[in-house]
Amino acid sequence: MARASNVLKVKPHREDVHTGIAAADRKTIAASVSGILTDTYVLVIKSHVYHWNVVGPLFQPLHEMTEDHYQNLFEACDELAERIRALGHTAPLTDRHVLSDSAIRIEKTAPTAGEMIRDLIADHEGLCRKMREAAELAEQKGDFVSHDLLTGRLTYHEKAVWMLRAIIAD
Repeated sequence: MARASNVLKVKPHREDVHTGIAAADRKTIAASVSGILTDTYVLVIKSHVYHWNVVGPLFQPLHEMTEDHYQNLFEACDELAERIRALGHTAPLTDRHVLSDSAIRIEKTAPTAGEMIRDLIADHEGLCRKMREAAELAEQKGDFVSHDLLTGRLTYHEKAVWMLRAIIAD
């Protein structure tokens, strides 16, 4: 969770938010969701780049899957950013350092299709771990909306891992 607090470099709304979650808790949750938003945004870009550059016998399934992924992830960015706003904070992607804080990296060279799949598996699994922690935090603080949003996203990422693993299974 410490990493997420480094990502959130935002100011709260001018109006007070009185939804039953303490201001300090909203800030902590917003920071956690901001870290997930940042990683999700970078994964959108990576999935799109892999979609363009995949070649070989796995071209068709990976080309189609990465298209589904980047479309879903792009929509998720909007949902995550809107949740941060509802918590009384601004979305973090306006800070030029935010993307460099992402746990997800985009390599300069295009890997093989198998390497792309293994890389995407690792990224989705990393997001699963981060979301699980954030969902637990949200639940502890009584933020059931963030918990529900993160649970839905976690479901998506776990399914993505399963399907990616199935492509490279022996």
